[in-house]
Amino acid sequence: MTKFKRKSKGGSPGISTASLPDIVFMLLFFFMVTTVMRETTLYVDVLTPKATEIRKMEKKSLVSYIYIGQPVKRLQSSYGTKPRIQLNDAFAEAADIQEFIATERESHDEKEIPYMTVSIKADEEVKMGTVIDVKQELRKANALKINYSTRKGTY
Repeated sequence: MTKFKRKSKGGSPGISTASLPDIVFMLLFFFMVTTVMRETTLYVDVLTPKATEIRKMEKKSLVSYIYIGQPVKRLQSSYGTKPRIQLNDAFAEAADIQEFIATERESHDEKEIPYMTVSIKADEEVKMGTVIDVKQELRKANALKINYSTRKGTY
């Protein structure tokens, strides 16, 4: 027969877990502050042109972005090096812009629609013909509030 040991009353106390929630919330807060959320994945290289007179946009939630530039290196084998238009997370043609604007308007409240802005982020090497095609389609979609994204600098 085996003998069972009884627990002695003078043993070491257990580890206190009272501060564990504080540590977890500090880590959670740290990652929430340091993490940057990107809405779209860029499939085109965009180095915006320099400008001297720039202003920061207000209410970025009402801004829809159109990216114009060469496809990134990993996509050049399938899409080539010709400048492409990117709407959200997909390549598109100029004719698709009207549908893009319509879906953007549907996703916002009716009161916010007059304040919506379309921001064109075009690479500095893109020909103006592509930008003009985009502007013509924006006119057809009645999206007349247009912003050109630039970076600060001198010519």
